[in-house]
Amino acid sequence: MKKSPLAILFLTVLLDLIGFGIVLPLLPTYAKDLGASPFMIGFIAAVYSSMQFLFSPVWGRLSDFIGRRPVMLVSIFMASVSYLFFAHATTIPLLILARALSGIGSANIAAAQAYITDVTDSESRSKAMGMLGAAFGIGFIIGPLIGGFLKTNFGIEMVGYVASALIGIDFILAVFFLSESNKEAKKISQFLGGLMQRTGQPLLLSVKEKSAAYFDGVRTAFSYPPIALLMSANFIFTFGVVNMQIAAILLWKEYFYASDQEIGYLFAYVGFISVIVQGGMIGKLNKRFGEHKLFLWGHVITFVGVFFVPFIPSTTLFTLGLGILLFFAVGTSLVNPINISMISLYSYTQKQGQIMGYGQSINSLARILGPFSGSIFYGLFPSTPFIVAGLLMLAGTLISIGLFKYKIEALESKPENQTGPQAAE
Repeated sequence: MKKSPLAILFLTVLLDLIGFGIVLPLLPTYAKDLGASPFMIGFIAAVYSSMQFLFSPVWGRLSDFIGRRPVMLVSIFMASVSYLFFAHATTIPLLILARALSGIGSANIAAAQAYITDVTDSESRSKAMGMLGAAFGIGFIIGPLIGGFLKTNFGIEMVGYVASALIGIDFILAVFFLSESNKEAKKISQFLGGLMQRTGQPLLLSVKEKSAAYFDGVRTAFSYPPIALLMSANFIFTFGVVNMQIAAILLWKEYFYASDQEIGYLFAYVGFISVIVQGGMIGKLNKRFGEHKLFLWGHVITFVGVFFVPFIPSTTLFTLGLGILLFFAVGTSLVNPINISMISLYSYTQKQGQIMGYGQSINSLARILGPFSGSIFYGLFPSTPFIVAGLLMLAGTLISIGLFKYKIEALESKPENQTGPQAAE
């Protein structure tokens, strides 16, 4: 495994996610201060995820053609600009615009994941994906603490400025130090020239052709049963977790009487555990138990971490509540990187970026629907989002068991009249 490019990628993703972490815990409160209802808060979160849903496969597929580096550079720059908009988002429409731009920029995760597949082998990939996940954890440790301090002492404008500056540093580092990992990528001029030379067709495909190409790619990806199972598990797991996230913030404030600063501490606590698991333990655990078992146990552990959140006494948030969140942090730290790693290991090697883009789109679709369902369920009864999340973890557990019959082996390309490698007996 080449450590140098991964180190640079990790650093650039880390700075991006610190900027994201600065804003995220403050967003519901800020939106509420602007007059947003709980449902509108869910909508604002959904706008961000909607842009990720639409642009993840675009960035992923584009990175297969022109390379990972230019895609990363453009998207990082766009994310930096989005937080400048956030700094001046004094109305709900401006806040929605800022989150939309941020979602487009942050949709580069598929290209980052494809970068990892370019520079790792099958044995080290889970560990590398875990390191990428650890960047999320560190972002949720440092970001909320910085964001809370900045908002309290300097106002929401400074929150946006600092987030933009951090991602701007990320952009500069990527320009000078992030090398190209996709050796089969065309130069941008060659790529555009190839488009211009299409037989009388316009430079951009029609909407119908784009849609046909997109859904043909989806059918190809889902034609192989392990990929279909992993994509389904990805949606179910992410929907369950996001379904309870907005509800958890509301529950902590209204039932446990936690302040915004204390909620930031809870985010940092979950992030700290995630860093330990994904940054230091997941590689060793994978060697000992394998992807299939870790994926299964991750769902079981997460069940404990979501189902029991609303059933503890209101005075035990920072005692028993931390114990429940420990299960949540460990379970999600196992499931997310293992899911990504297994998708890459089962994928056709010439379509890594594209298939990972579909995976990220499914993840984003769950993040679109989750805030809405969480808000609605919380309005019905505060414990409902957590019960629903627990049931979805059990569904993911059943899917995990179904994956055991498929050996991990990718195809170099999709053969004629075959949907994928044969299932293991």
